[in-house]
Amino acid sequence: MDLSGLLFPSAWLWLSACVASVVVAGAAYRAPWRRLRDSVRFNAWLGAIVVLMLLWALNAGVREGLNLHLLGAGVATLMFGAPLALIALAVVIVASAINGSIQWSALGLNLLIMGAIPVLLATRVRQLAERYLPANYFIYIFVQAFAGSGVGVFLVGIAATTVLTLAGAYPSELLLEEYLPFFLLLASSEAWMSGMAMTLMVVFRPAWVESFDDKRYLNDSPGPPPGRNRDNTGEKGNE
Repeated sequence: MDLSGLLFPSAWLWLSACVASVVVAGAAYRAPWRRLRDSVRFNAWLGAIVVLMLLWALNAGVREGLNLHLLGAGVATLMFGAPLALIALAVVIVASAINGSIQWSALGLNLLIMGAIPVLLATRVRQLAERYLPANYFIYIFVQAFAGSGVGVFLVGIAATTVLTLAGAYPSELLLEEYLPFFLLLASSEAWMSGMAMTLMVVFRPAWVESFDDKRYLNDSPGPPPGRNRDNTGEKGNE
């Protein structure tokens, strides 16, 4: 990912920056900041940002402006919920711009594609799984963590290929042959990483995971929505 601003018209970059600013502002308004008053959750959130920075720094280049790396967006969403996950990814993207991995002009475009898309997909997969699938630990790991993260990365690949094609940055044939196929491999790696990470955390550090409710997923009973029985704070993000 890490789309280069040199590959896109300035109008695209300005528009994406405006849309991304609205998205981040909305996430900041809806974010349950009160939950971060708990030092355990606050430290976990900061630690996740640092881990994501390191993860994004490990990238491979296919061609100029076409870098690939793991995202960790699905794990962040399951740990903290969509608003805090999106803000964490925004911090990571700004940090990537500071160290020169991402151009400042392309911050908005990268946030929308590499942040908003996988976070939205992970959130939607979680909602559908909780509504239609049994409240089971293995459903949580394999559907929400494993499949949700993998599909999210592949959708990022489709979105990146689409915008690069529409912008005329590279021929569509080249992108379909030398760029998009790598996202299948990346999606597989992301899925395995997310599944293992969530397995370890729900076993050893369940307090770090907002979406996991042991009464719901370990007792095979519907129970209340995840997180409600442990912490009723933060229901209104702007409190």
